[in-house]
Amino acid sequence: MQTEEQTEEVNTPITPSPAIEIQVEDDRTGMTVDTLKRAFADNLYYLLGKDESWATPHDYYTALAYTVRDRLLHRWINTVRTYMKPETKAVFYLSAEFLMGRQLANNLLNLGLYERATEAIKESGLDINDLRLMEAEPGLGNGGLGRLAACFLDSLATLEIPAVGYGIRYEFGIFDQWIKDGAQIEHPDKWLRFGNPWEIRRPELTVEVKFGGHTEAYSDDKGNYRVRWIPERKVLGTPYDTPVPGYNNNTANTLRLWRASASEDFNFQVFDSGNYVGSVTDKIFSENISKVLYPNDNTSQGKQLRLEQQYFFVSCSLQDIITIHRRIHPNLDNLHEKAAIQLNDTHPSIAVAELMRLLIDEHDFEWDKAWHITKNTFGYTNHTLLPEALERWPVSLFERLLPRHLEIIYEINRRFLNEVRAKYPRDDARLRRMSLIEEGAEKYVRMAHLACVGSHSINGVAALHTDLMQQKVLKDFYQLWPEKFNNKTNGVTPRRWLLLSNPKLSELIAEKIGNNWVTHLEELRQLEAFVDDPEFGDRFSAIKYQNKKELADYISLYNNIEVNPDSLFDIQVKRIHEYKRQLLNVLYIITLYNRIKRNPHLDIQPRTFIFAGKAAPGYYIAKLIIKLINSVAKVVNNDPDVRDRIKVVFLANFSVSLGQRVYPAADLSEQISTAGKEASGTGNMKFAMNGALTIGTLDGANIEIRSEVGAENFFLFGLTAEQVFAMKSRGYNPWNYYNSNSELRETIDRIASGYFSPENPKLFAPIVESLLIGDEYMLMADYQSYIECQERVSQAYRDRANWTRMSILNVARMGKFSSDRTIRDYCQDIWQTKPVRVNLPHDKPLSTR
Repeated sequence: MQTEEQTEEVNTPITPSPAIEIQVEDDRTGMTVDTLKRAFADNLYYLLGKDESWATPHDYYTALAYTVRDRLLHRWINTVRTYMKPETKAVFYLSAEFLMGRQLANNLLNLGLYERATEAIKESGLDINDLRLMEAEPGLGNGGLGRLAACFLDSLATLEIPAVGYGIRYEFGIFDQWIKDGAQIEHPDKWLRFGNPWEIRRPELTVEVKFGGHTEAYSDDKGNYRVRWIPERKVLGTPYDTPVPGYNNNTANTLRLWRASASEDFNFQVFDSGNYVGSVTDKIFSENISKVLYPNDNTSQGKQLRLEQQYFFVSCSLQDIITIHRRIHPNLDNLHEKAAIQLNDTHPSIAVAELMRLLIDEHDFEWDKAWHITKNTFGYTNHTLLPEALERWPVSLFERLLPRHLEIIYEINRRFLNEVRAKYPRDDARLRRMSLIEEGAEKYVRMAHLACVGSHSINGVAALHTDLMQQKVLKDFYQLWPEKFNNKTNGVTPRRWLLLSNPKLSELIAEKIGNNWVTHLEELRQLEAFVDDPEFGDRFSAIKYQNKKELADYISLYNNIEVNPDSLFDIQVKRIHEYKRQLLNVLYIITLYNRIKRNPHLDIQPRTFIFAGKAAPGYYIAKLIIKLINSVAKVVNNDPDVRDRIKVVFLANFSVSLGQRVYPAADLSEQISTAGKEASGTGNMKFAMNGALTIGTLDGANIEIRSEVGAENFFLFGLTAEQVFAMKSRGYNPWNYYNSNSELRETIDRIASGYFSPENPKLFAPIVESLLIGDEYMLMADYQSYIECQERVSQAYRDRANWTRMSILNVARMGKFSSDRTIRDYCQDIWQTKPVRVNLPHDKPLSTR
């Protein structure tokens, strides 16, 4: 109860003080350390329902990821809004793979938030590096193809090009690789086990995809011939969107990945009858489509699933592109003027037939107009010279799975062959070679041919690759349409592969030439002014040593092998394939080992040989090569005669994040594929950008790298592509090399004897047989040249000052190999697209207190 005195005090008017307005950043968009701390704590509490008393390290990572994503959303939404204008032409990038890598650090870097977020997390009592390790890495790619797509998305956003990447949201990506007893063991890649904080599900944009059934012809109300597809089953495609921020701008483009589901998840009638498994059969079959990256296609079921995957994501994507276009434009007549669709390799080439189907069957276009739109919308990037990668699908599979598309392909082929016949009359052999249908005991649809016919541009990805594509693989198409063909040498994003991967070197570069190189990599040329500066060379060398030491610590922790950072780090990390010739590298290691066994006191340059990479589960020889590497490592690393002069290490489960450790630590980059087999390579660029010198053949982008960095700063060996073809045409006999080269014979014999596999002496017989009978990839022919080149490497490494000089020049001259340059070339020559600036209006007023 209040006293009278208290009441009087309460009722006394209070003279207001002058108003003090305090502006507080919005917790969703603010960029200061205090705001980031507050948002981080709020997300942990309100989104995850945790506090610091029982939050796990993964909870902390997730809270930080949502905090970063909030800042992306402001840019993302405004980017989409900005693009929804009639004058905008957008790029739509169709790829079966997107190997994006971990997103947290990359997004912080591109947003300019890395240092502030690090400080905010530190003030919260945590270490941001620990949180970075909690992020599951989406293995939505097999290697170079998927990583290139990721680099392109980064460059498209950085260059402010309107773009959407389209692919599949694989529930299980490329397998997790375990090494047990030296052999590769595949385990499911459960990257979605704890969810994915970067993506947003868009169920309202779900589309329907048809499979199987039959077609029916009919006349429309105007009397025109039409066809309707009556499918056997339907699958739903639901998009999951991930923002892709540009570096130091307001652009956030979209990666849209499709997840498959059944049109009816559950059949109640079947369940009620007691068939509990049958009640969800449709759900299981439908979801299999987006279940796993690259199912084994050694079986007919595997082949069907791969084609289903390709058609599924292509159909989803094209339907979505049409929907986006119709929101802005009254009809589809100008689709080719407002949309540039790029086919990343042959996997999405069914898009040519699908766009024709959509235009003709769903939107009532006449054939000629639909074809004009289709071929002027698509561009086709060929990434391979290997015949097995130029996909062919049995006609019988098409008849069963995509009957309407087979009809359309037959009609495209009829018209196309008439065009060929008109230019090359009475040349039946040419018609057979160029036909979209390969005749024989079993007929096949040639998907690369479909992509060539249905695209206005066909490009290779390195100068040699494009030349070989024009002169050999697609020679007939080049002769018919030389104007369609062009080269776009690949590149990699310097944001992830130098700025993020090698921060110490990036800081040194920025100290000397500023920060503009991050988006204009050609400015690295300015480093040449410091190439003979002893102080700069010492600091450059110290950074390399520190990177090597950190990798050595990783090897000690995960491989239980102690390696010397003072040794030459000789590294080959890439997909395990015979044409990439990891086996040639192994032959050199065994040769060195043999020399030491003959002379235990031999003076050789100490080396640490580091391998990493995955072999396709069904690729027997590639998996056996992994076993051989580890078997050689077991012997060499434990032989007292070697005395640590050689160490061999195989790093399991190679990934983008592991690559970020490896590339900055390399002294020597092994790019030793058989000349004429590697389309481009991008690992070679990442190594050189981080100061590794290359030992390599004149293959893929090696040629252009050597031209840029200087022949004196590149270790060249081996046959040229022309010599390879000439030797094979004359009749290549690997036994001649075995019989005439005593060191080679001794090396092969040591493998064949079972020396590295005493528990099973015949274990590596298939490898020996592949070398002596056929030697498809010419290892025996290149062996001596490779050995001699490696001796030059060893001698060069002994002069550390000159080695450092060569290393600096490799970094300084890598400007051409930025994916920014590659994307500018695509925009100018193929897509005819221009940058669109995104501004950030203050949609949400600042709070006041």
